[in-house]
Amino acid sequence: MSGSVTQRQIARTVLAERGIARLAELRNAGVTAATVSRMERDGEVIRLARGLYQLPDAELAANHSLAEVAKRVPKAVICLVSALAFHGLTDQLPKHVWLAIGRKDWAPKPDGTPIRIVRFTESLLNEGIETHTVEGVPIKIFGVAKTVADCFRYRNKIGLSVAIEGLQEALRQRRAAPGEIAVQADRGGVGTVIRPYLQALTANG
Repeated sequence: MSGSVTQRQIARTVLAERGIARLAELRNAGVTAATVSRMERDGEVIRLARGLYQLPDAELAANHSLAEVAKRVPKAVICLVSALAFHGLTDQLPKHVWLAIGRKDWAPKPDGTPIRIVRFTESLLNEGIETHTVEGVPIKIFGVAKTVADCFRYRNKIGLSVAIEGLQEALRQRRAAPGEIAVQADRGGVGTVIRPYLQALTANG
């Protein structure tokens, strides 16, 4: 029996360190799938989605769903309303995680946290990315100026009011300079769309 006890200890250690672990990571650490499913049955681990586990008493951060999705789709970048919420620029609580992936990338299958996929060109996907750690998981997320510009670019998907709110908050909280936002908007082809709002919001500021 000592073998399985050790495997459970290893699994607990990996999960305590990483917050969320894939089955593959647990297997690499020497824990069999059978042990993981026994631990799940005994309530020692929680299955978040297919092949994704965490400890039942793990501290759930407000951005837990972002960590879960980042584990499932490590190449993707958190964007739009999810990025606005992460940066504290909207009161909206997105019902799903907005994810940017490349034009040719595989879209992840629905499982666990609901996600909305937005396809970006390579140049726009690889720009303005920040890495933050949530529950021990590194997540890629667009910075404030880029997120605001993207919200105007995808205003038909998320609503113009959400984009304007993001812009207002970014300026009010001084999280991004008007010039930075304008540059990102130009790169994303929405410079002319965003400029009147930028002028209006900075004129009376």
